[in-house]
Amino acid sequence: MTDIQPTTDPVRPKSPLRAWFDIRGRSLSTLAFALNRLTAIGLTVYLFLHLAVLSLLLRGPEGWNSFVAIARTPLFLTLDVILLFGVVYHMFNGIRVALVGMGIAHAQHKTLFYVLVGIAMVLFVVGAILIYTK
Repeated sequence: MTDIQPTTDPVRPKSPLRAWFDIRGRSLSTLAFALNRLTAIGLTVYLFLHLAVLSLLLRGPEGWNSFVAIARTPLFLTLDVILLFGVVYHMFNGIRVALVGMGIAHAQHKTLFYVLVGIAMVLFVVGAILIYTK
């Protein structure tokens, strides 16, 4: 009996965490799922940050006014645009996942992805323009 050595793929990293972020050779649905995971993590982190910011209301008008001054800076507006991307992508890709999971348009899941993410990107661009111009 011979020892069977596992083969290693020279393309994929050996670390499981690095393998999760390695997009080489992945299908569209795998990439869409990975981006959905990342946006979910980002939105969860945002939720806790949002709750912390709301605690500024306890300091009265002075605390809130200082936050509003910070919130109007270009860096903060850029973070708002990143948040907007996470929200619209996660929402529209989630709609696709739900429809495919229910058996609706299962055969057309790639087309559904392109259409829904296209709509999401249009909304994202419009929202980003509004964020920077208001």
